[in-house]
Amino acid sequence: MTRSSKRRWKHLACFLLFLCLFLFTAVYTQCDPALFWKRRDHLSDILSGMFPLDLAYIPHILTPLFYTIQMSVTGTVIGSLLAGILAPVCADSMDFPKWSRYIFRFLIQILRSFPALILALCATFLFGLGTFAGTFAIILYTFAIMTRLTYQDMEAASPLAYQALRTMGTSRYPAYIHGLFPEIAPSFFTNALYMLETNVRHSSILGYVGAGGIGLLLNEKISWLEYGKVGAILLVLFMAVFVIENLSRYLAALIRKERTLKKQYIKLLLLLLAALFLVCTITLSPPDFSRTSLQALKNMFSGLFSPDWGFFFSTGKDGLFALILETLCIAFAGTVVGAVFSVPLAFVNTSRFVPDPAAFFFNLVIIAIRSIPFLIYGLIFIRVSGPGPFTGVLTLSMCSIGLLTKRFTEALEALDLKPYHALLAIGTHPIPAICHAILPQLRPVFISIFLYRFDVNIREASVLGLVGAGGIGAPLIFSMNQYAWEKAGAILLGLILLVWLIDMISIKINHLL
Repeated sequence: MTRSSKRRWKHLACFLLFLCLFLFTAVYTQCDPALFWKRRDHLSDILSGMFPLDLAYIPHILTPLFYTIQMSVTGTVIGSLLAGILAPVCADSMDFPKWSRYIFRFLIQILRSFPALILALCATFLFGLGTFAGTFAIILYTFAIMTRLTYQDMEAASPLAYQALRTMGTSRYPAYIHGLFPEIAPSFFTNALYMLETNVRHSSILGYVGAGGIGLLLNEKISWLEYGKVGAILLVLFMAVFVIENLSRYLAALIRKERTLKKQYIKLLLLLLAALFLVCTITLSPPDFSRTSLQALKNMFSGLFSPDWGFFFSTGKDGLFALILETLCIAFAGTVVGAVFSVPLAFVNTSRFVPDPAAFFFNLVIIAIRSIPFLIYGLIFIRVSGPGPFTGVLTLSMCSIGLLTKRFTEALEALDLKPYHALLAIGTHPIPAICHAILPQLRPVFISIFLYRFDVNIREASVLGLVGAGGIGAPLIFSMNQYAWEKAGAILLGLILLVWLIDMISIKINHLL
């Protein structure tokens, strides 16, 4: 058997395994497209109920919207700065002691296992209700993700300049700042801008646990069936995400030197960004320790570090294993469905393959999809498919469509299209040309992006139970609200192990690519 035929059989085996996994997760999560189609009128009723938009309600939205942006900006900046400081300790290419690298990597792995909503709920027990708790959660969430991305970039960068400075007697951090950080700076700031966009969506739902933002308002209006006001809130969110995304795209182009700006304008831009950060930080609500009990905190930490082992090892229907498996299946099925729709949408989302007006239209559609928080999708879909894991799959499918389409589009825009145009020049139809010239180049990138989104969906699926969409979220949040810390500790430990396992599998697959 030739090497090429072995490769084809290997690809076929991987595809069949992937298909079997998807079918298993679809059956386990009770996916029923026929039920969704039968009850589609419930969805159309919600959408039609949003129009005409209650534009008179917009003034009531602006203050919660400011809180959402406030938490996002302050949390992203502080979290990214902390990540830039700690990442060198975690990188293999730096000469920090091994014990410190292992300890900090372990702590980062634990932090990144928790969704922002869970971090915010924990923060409310420490700092009381309000935007300070929400901001603290966004700082921790950003810090964990950015530290991981930054030390991976450092390990992929050339360490020669850093090593030369160290040989000359320069201490570690000055050598890092002058010898290594300039090389990873474009990637670092681009990742920080991407985190800012992500954190706007996360901050918009923190109101569910009393941590400020626009989420509580959305939940209230959906519960009261005031869909005109829901539409107004979503419109404002869309406009905020649209502005932030375009600003981020412009700043990223400046960072990558794809655009130029005069020095005086750069200084003015930096001054405005610094002023925005200061305004958002200074106006945060102060922490409220009036309801914080030392005994309650002691009970919380002792319970979290003394998990309920009976529940942890339970294999019953309501045991931890079943909840973890359901969460995993929801995340996998939702990511696959989202990826299936995202690939064609990515091609019509860039002007490299379709006319500019069509690309602009689809870009607005994708931004609109991304601007809606995932819990809001859950509240909408639960009225169509009812409570259960199928609602979770539908929710994560929509979220995956928005974010995967964006990442796939970015990959397409960075692609060399010469082979594609060569096939078109000899009369090949665009679809076969894409299959033979584009998709083989993008397969490793697409798989890597899919794995990253699956990792994100694991964490988001872990809180979907809050709206009745299955998974581990409802037992976790109920345990925390009822101060059942031993059970909460068992669930959080299971979540940490699940994210760690998925992380290890993703690393292995990326190495094979």
